[in-house]
Amino acid sequence: MNELEGKYAWTATVGEKGQIVIPKQARDVFGIKPGDTLFMFGDEEKGIVIPRKTSLGELFEVVFDDKEEKK
Repeated sequence: MNELEGKYAWTATVGEKGQIVIPKQARDVFGIKPGDTLFMFGDEEKGIVIPRKTSLGELFEVVFDDKEEKK
């Protein structure tokens, strides 16, 4: 599998209390520290996204894009 620069994929396991652990490499890459607040957006068809604070506006448009529904 070819690596794409700046692109990553990780898995996380959901615990009994619904908590997930963000993989260490992901925390390091994105500078996530204990006590940070993360945003989560969800769409029942497209899934869940956890954006960086600096990308919220752009990602909000992508996650909630209704182009397909308006056709």
